[in-house]
Amino acid sequence: MPYGAPHDILSLFLGHCESQPCAPFLIGPDGAELSYRSAAVRAAQIAHAFRANGVMPGDRVAVQVEKSQTALLTWLAALLSGAVYLPLNTAYTIGELRYFLGDARPALVLCRTTDEAAMSDLCSELGLPALLTLDTEGTGGTLVAAAAGQPEAFPRHIPQPDDLAAILYTSGTTGRSKGAMLSHANLASNALTLLDYWRFTSADRLLHALPIFHTHGLFVATNVTIAAGSAMIFLPRFDADELVRLMPQASVLMGVPTFYSRLLGHAGFTRELVSHMRLFISGSAPLSAEVHKDFAALTGQAILERYGMTETNMNTSNPYDGKRKPGSVGFPLRGVILRIAQPESGVEMPQGEIGVIEVKGPNVFRGYWQMPEKTAEEFRDDGFFITGDLGYIDPQGYVHIVGRAKDLIIAGGFNIYPAEVEAVLDEIPGIAESAVIGVPHADMGEAVVAVVKATDPTLDADRVIAALADRLARFKQPRAVVFVDELPRNTMGKMQKALLRQEYAALFAS
Repeated sequence: MPYGAPHDILSLFLGHCESQPCAPFLIGPDGAELSYRSAAVRAAQIAHAFRANGVMPGDRVAVQVEKSQTALLTWLAALLSGAVYLPLNTAYTIGELRYFLGDARPALVLCRTTDEAAMSDLCSELGLPALLTLDTEGTGGTLVAAAAGQPEAFPRHIPQPDDLAAILYTSGTTGRSKGAMLSHANLASNALTLLDYWRFTSADRLLHALPIFHTHGLFVATNVTIAAGSAMIFLPRFDADELVRLMPQASVLMGVPTFYSRLLGHAGFTRELVSHMRLFISGSAPLSAEVHKDFAALTGQAILERYGMTETNMNTSNPYDGKRKPGSVGFPLRGVILRIAQPESGVEMPQGEIGVIEVKGPNVFRGYWQMPEKTAEEFRDDGFFITGDLGYIDPQGYVHIVGRAKDLIIAGGFNIYPAEVEAVLDEIPGIAESAVIGVPHADMGEAVVAVVKATDPTLDADRVIAALADRLARFKQPRAVVFVDELPRNTMGKMQKALLRQEYAALFAS
């Protein structure tokens, strides 16, 4: 963080409210603008509603509502009141929420108006004191009523750098979800670093179609916008038609790989349409080299891929100036130390060899909520966080990710990295995308299985295996090929391989 820079996002926001009160902060799909000053007023009124419902500094505020301007302003209201923000995926069920809310013990829960009855029962069951609601558009519900007529200023709580700003629960694909504790300094340092690295200014207009319960949409897109004093064209969800319609008004797009593959298939997405765009950024899931190359061929611009996670925000980025290498996530950001280590021992690996990615820096979280033992397991004695991602550093210093450590397949004593096999599979004509998993095998320990989404209905397993014969060593080739209509992904586009391993666990049981 630059010397003298604010150590919290709210100070950055309030600074812009003073220096450019009339500048737009949020722009709706209809073109209506919410200025920095107006956003501050509405956030203050929501903070008063929080305080009236018992929220005090350090308390958790849990939010599970649809994306809207009001929903985003609850983030600023939590910062004003000194609360710890807990955004929850809108797809979570009551059963899943029972765990999250029981673990975090929020002082206030904000839910959709349509969920009020079920959430009221759950809050009563858990002994949680306060429940407010918000409708889909963000214009109705008990939160809006509670905020109406409240004072336009709130006596803000001034945090210490290491005070908690938010708790984000991990996706929990390998067991119980963990609440990653992120401090004010974690978030501000990362936003200011990305502001500099990606050259954001107050003139930028970010096309925002991401969810706001996740690091990407909330802490990368929103916080970088706030740090720059720029504006977001704020869409309720991804819609390729809307992105194409509004792109002439934007300068930057942040998205997941699905955004870019779908835009490539849109007739209105042309080189002329995006000729004015300054930057396209992709994250949250691996961007295929094919999409990277197709996008560059169509638009003349290279997508900038970066790498981050819930516990660390952003760790690396391809350069703004310089080569953006397909298949790579670029270089460590300023202040971030990254190394490739042997998973068991933590000994640093030679350049070019695959190991677990470990990071240290001001962006790295404070640990897992109420899980001191798990926190200790995930850090080395010298303070490096063990990300669980496998990767290597090439001779030019670019970082490459080959998969999650939990996805590593060990068949007959050989290590097999799914990303390598998937890259070859995806080049086979007729295959749209693939997921490679390991399942139990009596002889090999694990067997490689390719789960494939095909565009060619005549494609069969024999043709797939034959196409791999000269491309991969025999031990890396799938023992079975399964065809599916769709591969399971979460809301951020990440492949849910744990579900596939569970579904096909008995494939070789006989």
